[in-house]
Amino acid sequence: MRPYYLSFRNAYLERQEAIESNARTYPRGLPIALKSGGGVRVRDVEDREYIDCLSGAGTQPLGHNHEVVVDAVRDALSGAVPLQTLDLPTPLKDRFIGDLFDSLPAEFPNNFKIQFCGPSGADAIEAALKLVRTATGRRGILSFRGAYHGMTSGALSLTGESGPKAAINGGAAEVQFLPYPSDYRCPFGLGGHAGSEMSARYIENLLEDPLSGVPLPAAMILEVVQGEGGINPAPDSWLRKIREITEFRGIPLILDEVQTGLGRTGRLYAFQHAGITPDVLVLSKAIGGGLPLSVVIYRRELDHWQPGAHAGTFRGNQLAFAAGAATIRFISAQRLECNAEEMGCRLQDALRSIQSETRCIGHVRGRGLMVGVEIVRADHTDRLAGPPSSSPQMAQKLQNECLRRGLILERGGRLGSVIRFLPPLIVTPAEIDEIAGRFRAAVEAAEKTVGASA
Repeated sequence: MRPYYLSFRNAYLERQEAIESNARTYPRGLPIALKSGGGVRVRDVEDREYIDCLSGAGTQPLGHNHEVVVDAVRDALSGAVPLQTLDLPTPLKDRFIGDLFDSLPAEFPNNFKIQFCGPSGADAIEAALKLVRTATGRRGILSFRGAYHGMTSGALSLTGESGPKAAINGGAAEVQFLPYPSDYRCPFGLGGHAGSEMSARYIENLLEDPLSGVPLPAAMILEVVQGEGGINPAPDSWLRKIREITEFRGIPLILDEVQTGLGRTGRLYAFQHAGITPDVLVLSKAIGGGLPLSVVIYRRELDHWQPGAHAGTFRGNQLAFAAGAATIRFISAQRLECNAEEMGCRLQDALRSIQSETRCIGHVRGRGLMVGVEIVRADHTDRLAGPPSSSPQMAQKLQNECLRRGLILERGGRLGSVIRFLPPLIVTPAEIDEIAGRFRAAVEAAEKTVGASA
């Protein structure tokens, strides 16, 4: 007979609902209680197995309980390291810094400095805002529609989604939102190269026009691939133009690579696709190897901070340094960014095949193992009228059908209508095919049970 607790998955969810904040998110779309994991798979308390295409929102690039991470943490614990050391130097911290800078382009070690922040990427975003405002003496920030930079006050002000800001009356008075290029939902109705070129021209004109109402900002911040915003990759040519625009005007460019950093997009860092160098780079998630860690890496000339200008009790997490350094070394040595590129192409090919045979998939997009499928109304027939309406109802139904088939996927984008694939970088061709097969079955089932008016 199975233990009592294994028989009642819902008991965990019910207790969570009774005691945890109403702000909890993931259990609403993924009503499961997990107990173990290995590689790309996890098991719940009723011993059901799932393929995990969420990967802790990208925090576990090597999957669950990879031996490289487990051994690094075990070695640190056996060495009786102090678990938290504030910002005091330690051998583990020193090695982490060395491995991280070794993974970056050659110009970084001599020209950039690093600030360790609190556990989350949002805290590193807050630090980056302080940094550029201190260095420039200016206040305003340029951000982009569709952006997601975190849920703390400053980070939320940079985020494009208006819903979370409504309850606190916005708080984005010093942020100017700009059009982000999109092939599928271009803000100018153009798409492709014409749309991205129009975006760059608009931004350049905004900064040149003395009547635009936008003063010279302290910085521009962007994601090279918008994640929560619906897996929208920026074209390389647009990024190069944005770098040219900001560099010419002395506007620090902050790249938020919290989700893209360390191999996710097919390069170790997403900005490498375009061959640009930011002034400020924000990293978290994957660099901790599954443990909480975030940093800001910035040009030395921006270091106008006074002692204590940004701090955090948990910025000296020794186990995260150990796990992160081991993860960086393994990804670099095994060139897992190349696997991400290859497996991402394989997944997109499979998803486009599914799109051609079904009705609810409007667009497949992404870069590396950061792939999005936009779900739309299946009854839309007038393609000349522009892209069909998003269908959050169908997307939710599809997420449920995937979960029933042992596939964990998260939703994001416009109205939560984009299904997001973020499998670990170690995923194999056979596992990609299995993911695609389960997703195909889920789409077919969802289209049968949800009417055309979804």
